[in-house]
Amino acid sequence: MAARARSASRFIGSWLLNSVFALAGNAYAGALHNTDWPAYNNTANGQRYSPLAQITTENVIGLKEVCRLKIDDSGTFQAGLVEIGGVIYLTNSHDTLAVDATTCAAQWRHEYQPEQEDVFQINRGVAVANGKLFRGTPDGRLLAIDASTGKTRWQEQIGDPMQGEFFSSVPAVWQGSLILGAAGSDWGIRGRIMAFDQDTGRELWRFYTIPRDQETGADTWANRKSARYGGGGTWSTYTLDMAAGEVFVPVGNPAPDFVPSHRPGQNLFTNSVVVLNARTGALKWWHQMAPNDGLDLDVGAAPMLYWNSKGDPMVAIGSKDGYVYSVNRETHRRAFATAVTTIRKPTHAPDAAGVHSCPGPVGGVEWNGPAYDHKTQQIVIGAVDWCALIKSGNVDFRPGQLLIGGMWVWDEQRSGWVSALDPDSGKVRWQYHADAPVVAGVTPTAGGVTFTGDMAGNLLALDSSNGKLLLNTATGGALAGGVISYARGGRQYVAITSGNVSRLSFGENGKPSLVIYALAENAAAVADAEPLATQDTPATAPPATGAAPPAQLLGDALRGGDIYQKNCAACHGGRGEGAVGPALRGLHARRSLAAIVEWIVKPSNKMPQLYPATLNAQAVADVAAFAHGL
Repeated sequence: MAARARSASRFIGSWLLNSVFALAGNAYAGALHNTDWPAYNNTANGQRYSPLAQITTENVIGLKEVCRLKIDDSGTFQAGLVEIGGVIYLTNSHDTLAVDATTCAAQWRHEYQPEQEDVFQINRGVAVANGKLFRGTPDGRLLAIDASTGKTRWQEQIGDPMQGEFFSSVPAVWQGSLILGAAGSDWGIRGRIMAFDQDTGRELWRFYTIPRDQETGADTWANRKSARYGGGGTWSTYTLDMAAGEVFVPVGNPAPDFVPSHRPGQNLFTNSVVVLNARTGALKWWHQMAPNDGLDLDVGAAPMLYWNSKGDPMVAIGSKDGYVYSVNRETHRRAFATAVTTIRKPTHAPDAAGVHSCPGPVGGVEWNGPAYDHKTQQIVIGAVDWCALIKSGNVDFRPGQLLIGGMWVWDEQRSGWVSALDPDSGKVRWQYHADAPVVAGVTPTAGGVTFTGDMAGNLLALDSSNGKLLLNTATGGALAGGVISYARGGRQYVAITSGNVSRLSFGENGKPSLVIYALAENAAAVADAEPLATQDTPATAPPATGAAPPAQLLGDALRGGDIYQKNCAACHGGRGEGAVGPALRGLHARRSLAAIVEWIVKPSNKMPQLYPATLNAQAVADVAAFAHGL
């Protein structure tokens, strides 16, 4: 009897929640109220749904660019956008900006100067709470920044970059605390999740994602020594069950990546979602997707919480193994596992000859996870379709250096998918096949339009009911970060990050820029005005030097090091130790300076074309000088 009562209560609760979202969408379609996007995935439960309905399947074709703001000349740009009170907050690897959400006018820019050498120049955004912004840095720091002025409120060193620890994730905010985990699985860190006081930065608790000694799961590392550098980092953001006081943590791959025989056992808690008590950090439960992984199939994206049609509390998990999983949050049993990209797994672990795997190490679901469409009652997710040949190698652990234990060679063909799944059964309702990888945020709206983007630089608008492409707009750069929707002054906006250089972008790299769109017919204030001018921030790469080609310019190795970190480290390693690309150490003994310049200017099809659109002639000369000195 009690069980039936609980089930009925859950069903009523789920029905009421969905009804509220439906009513909200109808209300916004009429008199549009100001609506924010206050966190990476909009809500703490990770659903990424917008109740705005001014933009519909009928009028989305009229979406126009309102303004854009160049953030940098080149580099990674994977930040999730946050919009509060008409201000968008965003980051690149070092800088944090506040930008007007209707005009792209920069209000302030906080420039962080690294105190130690960066491990990996990347950041995925800020958390906002109590008038402060919180973010991590590539050299292991945690910053609190005043949201009004852009001034530093406090700064703490919470990791050791000499060990390969850095902080690319967006913190979760919970009752006066920040929850954040260290990235650096591929450098052989021992992963951990920590909580900090929002006012002081003081550490409140920590949980190690690689257990040792008497900790739960330590026995899953038969080679106990390997747990000391076992990986298990986190690199996007986290999900909160506010009612239960639980934080859902996606945990990355074990290290070394491609030599599972070096670390026999299940290797908890890698490739898992770990559920912790948000107040104390105590382990509550976990669900592992790929034990003793040797293919780099970690869980990078934040899980998404939802209720199924029976009123059961569920969590949807997107993984780099190419599947979306649904797990019951009470019974901890898996409800389904649905493939959302090509799946062809090898029959044995990588060896020196190599094994072919689909997806490869940069395939599947990357750093933006499932969304929940309340209008259509479905899970929506983007994925990368990219296979690779994976080879194992030697294991040589050196603190602060990549510990991959091999290499991979990716296939020539690559593409992306957007999939809509039934939330009860996992059955695919529709799929859209994109020409390029889809790693950007996927955002369904009450107007029946689902927004996302691809790494070829296209903003995509799909019909939420059937996946039909409604709009495909070239933005000038790869979409690798947030795609959000909010309302100001009676107008619905869509804001995106455009421009990104990484191992996933080989087409339209572009210059990192914030771009804002809206329907022209609903913009009473600017309907007949000229497009707003692009507002440029100071460039980090040097300006072009006349018409001289790179080979005739004198390179600055110090300046080239910064350019290298932004554009080359993802493939060649932060210190030139090699990763997916060849090692560059000792390059001076193999190639002349002129040959390195030529290599950058005319790369093979395995390298991105950076010159001249991304790097100008002087920048090429500078990065060549740096590489020649490695």
